[in-house]
Amino acid sequence: MYCIGFDIGGTKCAVSIGEIIGDKISVLKREEVKTLSSPMNTLDLLAPFVMEWKAKYKVKNAGISCGGPLDSGKGVIISTPNLAKEWHGFAIVSYVKEKFGLLAILENDANACAVAEWRFGAGRGTKNMIFLTFGTGLGAGLILDEKLYSGTNGNAGEIGHIRLANSGPVGFHKAGSAEGFCSGSGIRNLALIRAKEQGISIDENITAKIIFEKARLNEEFYQNIVKESAEKFGMVLSILLDLFNPEVIVAGGVFMRNYDLFMPYLTPILTRESLEDARKVCRILPAEIGENIGDYASLALAKGE
Repeated sequence: MYCIGFDIGGTKCAVSIGEIIGDKISVLKREEVKTLSSPMNTLDLLAPFVMEWKAKYKVKNAGISCGGPLDSGKGVIISTPNLAKEWHGFAIVSYVKEKFGLLAILENDANACAVAEWRFGAGRGTKNMIFLTFGTGLGAGLILDEKLYSGTNGNAGEIGHIRLANSGPVGFHKAGSAEGFCSGSGIRNLALIRAKEQGISIDENITAKIIFEKARLNEEFYQNIVKESAEKFGMVLSILLDLFNPEVIVAGGVFMRNYDLFMPYLTPILTRESLEDARKVCRILPAEIGENIGDYASLALAKGE
């Protein structure tokens, strides 16, 4: 089965053509473009690749993975904070059908990644699994009783919106939110806030990648930033453990790349904050699919049930 996947992100948008055989998935080709303020202009840049693959592979189905909030039932992007306002209210499913002649499914990126990791990655064989994005933003995809649970209009699992502190870095337009502490941009902003509070001069263009590199070099300030983010992530995981009692929680992005740095800090939080009976049956794992999980996620959606 050949499918086309659209991975809509705040910085870039990618389109891929993939083949799915049983429980194996492979990306045959992939192209990406910069995300423009106009969704239609962005899709126009992807159009040549889509039309070429559609003709060559006789593709009929497409999956669209995008950060929420969105309405998956209506196929509409609602108000994703990492996209320009022109994207808000954009009926992307109907647009893809009209422009490319593809039957498309839209899901929150966390939901899409959850499906991919459940079918093809670290969650294979489980009945109850949670996936956390931990990239540009923080969202949760919920696989409950072997089904994706997306809520009434596709907005279940927006764990990044939960406030963990009265103040702190902003995520989801909310200071002190889980996304503020547990996302790439949030960690950068956390470092800037703590540096200002402590009278430390750091590069305002610092990135989460650099912060973790410096933490690995035993630079105390950056180790403390990692520790604070990890402890807040431990609180997020504890909430999910107690609410959903999953067999495995899988996280991608920053957590996946820095699993060894996170676990020593968040494990004591899990021990303190979560119920033992739920904790002892759950594994905390980095995403197995890897850096291009967004491509696999959108393709997994296209496969359908």
